[in-house]
Amino acid sequence: MPEPAPPLAPTLAVIGGGQLARMMAEPAAAMGLPLRLLAEAEGVSAAQVIPDHTVGDYRDLTTLREVTAGCPVVTFDHEHVPTEHLHALEADGVAVRPGPEALVHAQDKGVMRERLAALDVPCPRNAIVTSAAEVEDFGFPCVLKTTRGGYDGKGVWFVRDAAELEKVGAEAFAAATTSGVRIIAEELVDFRRELSALVARSPSGQAAAYPVVASTQKDGICHEVIAPAPDLSPELAGRAQEIALRIAGALDVTGVLAVELFETDDGRILVNELAMRPHNTGHWTQDGAVTSQFENHLRAVLDLPLGAPEPRARWTVMVNILGGPDAGVGRLYDGYPHALARDPHLRVHLYGKELRPGRKVGHVNAYGDDLDDCLERARHAASWFRGDLGNESE
Repeated sequence: MPEPAPPLAPTLAVIGGGQLARMMAEPAAAMGLPLRLLAEAEGVSAAQVIPDHTVGDYRDLTTLREVTAGCPVVTFDHEHVPTEHLHALEADGVAVRPGPEALVHAQDKGVMRERLAALDVPCPRNAIVTSAAEVEDFGFPCVLKTTRGGYDGKGVWFVRDAAELEKVGAEAFAAATTSGVRIIAEELVDFRRELSALVARSPSGQAAAYPVVASTQKDGICHEVIAPAPDLSPELAGRAQEIALRIAGALDVTGVLAVELFETDDGRILVNELAMRPHNTGHWTQDGAVTSQFENHLRAVLDLPLGAPEPRARWTVMVNILGGPDAGVGRLYDGYPHALARDPHLRVHLYGKELRPGRKVGHVNAYGDDLDDCLERARHAASWFRGDLGNESE
């Protein structure tokens, strides 16, 4: 058999086989960029579309070295690779993007809060706590979070009074002890809505800022995103973008940075979370922006010129498809005939995942000049796919 042709571009290593890596594959193919994937199991979302993949444990340094061998750059589908392993890869000559010095701020909420305070970035009041007594001293209402490992509502406990602390405090501290992490208490912010400021930044310092979006959550999971955020003043939108760009520069972020924010009724914005990878609040960019977050992430980590972040349409609405109570009954594919016939402009993105209650299995994007129309179209389609047609307007 003839030898395979040598790659015409550098191979980019991607750690993590979830839907974010899967969605990097489409722009990578269009740009002729080979990807090599470390997947956590055979048949996971990204492994279905990236042929050059290895199944292994991202916590094992030997596996990481095998996957990144010959790859000048490595990037991530998630933020959980141990920091010491990232330093080891850097010592091997692999460009880790984002680098460990930046990524630790998305891995550890305690480190993140301390650094943002030093940068004078507005955040909710917070403190590391080690006991229920220290939580009481911090004050109610508050939110307890594990400093590492929590996402999509996991590792988070709401505490509104002493009685609630008695119910969940022991669970929170036990989880921290088991995982070897700390607990951070944060004030329970009375916010108007949640915003997200998404930027991309390259090693050379070029940056691109997407329009600030509004997001809503269900059970701690991103449910719906409206781009741009309706009724957001240009001043506040500019302030959110400035904060995101300032954080990206100060932390030397390479790739996409999502800054999740609270907007309060008195016109303030407070930083809630950081994510240094493509983010759920940026999925609208696949169909609603000139350059998607996934393409700009690839461009950024390879230090290629960034693409334009401007929106293609006045409004874009993204609604996640979550497995409903009857998850596993029927197939997502069966939703296509109705959804596509009803709305030829609808864009559907499925992740190749098994249906389970509450699991993200895809999302839909609807765009146009009328926000109410976009909302109705996206909500109806997502409801149809998840088999929940009685709640289309929620």
